[in-house]
Amino acid sequence: MERESFKSRLGFILVSAGCAIGIGNVWRFPYVAGENGGGLFVLLYLVFLVLMGIPVLTMELAVGRASRKSAVLGYKKLEKPKSKWHIHGWFCMLGCYLLMMYYTTVSGWMTSYFYKFATGTFESGMTSEQVSGVFSELQSNPIEMVIWMAIITILGFLVCSRGIQKGIEKVSKVMMIALLVLILALAVNSILLSGAGEGLKFYLVPDFEKVSEIGIGNIVSAAMNQSFFTLSLGIAAMEIFGSYMSKDDTLPGESVKICALDTFVAIMAGLIIFPACFSYGVEPDQGPALIFITLPNVFVNMAGGRIWGTLFFLFMTFACFSTIIAVFENIISFCIDMFKISRKKSVVINAVIILIASLPCVFGFNIWSGFELFGQNVLGMEDFLSLIHI
Repeated sequence: MERESFKSRLGFILVSAGCAIGIGNVWRFPYVAGENGGGLFVLLYLVFLVLMGIPVLTMELAVGRASRKSAVLGYKKLEKPKSKWHIHGWFCMLGCYLLMMYYTTVSGWMTSYFYKFATGTFESGMTSEQVSGVFSELQSNPIEMVIWMAIITILGFLVCSRGIQKGIEKVSKVMMIALLVLILALAVNSILLSGAGEGLKFYLVPDFEKVSEIGIGNIVSAAMNQSFFTLSLGIAAMEIFGSYMSKDDTLPGESVKICALDTFVAIMAGLIIFPACFSYGVEPDQGPALIFITLPNVFVNMAGGRIWGTLFFLFMTFACFSTIIAVFENIISFCIDMFKISRKKSVVINAVIILIASLPCVFGFNIWSGFELFGQNVLGMEDFLSLIHI
């Protein structure tokens, strides 16, 4: 059977950029930039993106386009006889499954908060204790968490079941364009807040005192790590979309466009977060605390906060969902190629696997809250394993 391909070049770029754009752009990049010298970190990050990120991304796309297969069979087709490059493909697939074991839960949180802001759970003038209480209540309720996790997972597999052109490309085009419009509106609103200048200074102006305190070596290392982290490199997430590329498209050119979109969203996320936090005297954090406690505290004290909070979590839901359908397509295509089964069967099998595999992360915040390994809860361990598997 002939392999599917993208209907348009724009569709390929938006789907691939959607895979790279995710929660890391919002809860990691801005904070790491602010804590590592601001503008100097951003400059070094852009340098490493050009020197290392774009070339590696180009190579991943090249493997996909040359083989027209998913990771394991792609390596097998291109490797020299008796070489073992295809083993890396198995590690890539393991990384995809590990990532989805907790990413679906976190994405469920985003969707839940979109619903809570839209329906008025967050009210103007709430105290910081009340705001953090909403998150604690969500995490302590396994049934609610399973419902939101299942909704985002099932929707993701339904989109993928429609194939590349009718499902992933069609949905991603609408979603990514909406995401870019939302992030622009949110950034403009934050920049226009009173006192936003201090946040912009913290984020973008080089702080040489902080540079000397942290050490230029540590800042260089942080910038290099971020350039790889932000593009979802190393788990064949981009390789699969290379296998659907037209041979008329230039690999380096498409890589540059994907990097540009991903970096634009990451930098704009900082323009949303820091001006807003500094305007309302809230200490910016990173990770889940930033998204589910710090920013809701800002929104409940902001004029029109319910609307801005709803739009922000709609943006975050889109960012998460674009990554989910991209990684789901990777594991679906892997099973189709490897085990010679239909897309429908691969979707059903993987949906069951992901739904079951996501439960430990959900239960790690309530039923299994006492479980820790090396000081990490279930989500922390899954996150750690997904990062080190390669």
